[in-house]
Amino acid sequence: MATQIDDITLSPAAAARVRWIAERKGGVEPALRLAVDGGGCSGFTYRFGLAESIDADDRVTETDGVKLVVDSISLDLVRGCTVDFVDSLGGSSFKVENPNAASGCGCGSSFSI
Repeated sequence: MATQIDDITLSPAAAARVRWIAERKGGVEPALRLAVDGGGCSGFTYRFGLAESIDADDRVTETDGVKLVVDSISLDLVRGCTVDFVDSLGGSSFKVENPNAASGCGCGSSFSI
């Protein structure tokens, strides 16, 4: 069983977007998976996708009935963050406001600790 986390936040805008995507995918459970991979121009990069399953070692938080799922390895790199959805002239995307990031790249998709 996954463990509940309280120190990572999924914004209402991000929850609404995940719900919208899940409905268009045929009514799958509205759950967003956030993972951190090595790479990118700053050292680490965020990876997003619909969570097809929730594993026993995953950590989960919920906003408006939508889950944000983080694997136990990525957790320390994103602890305290807020995942938001931004729709602007530059495009639409999920954004991570990460207090652990010492620096990031210009596009906001990679960071360093």
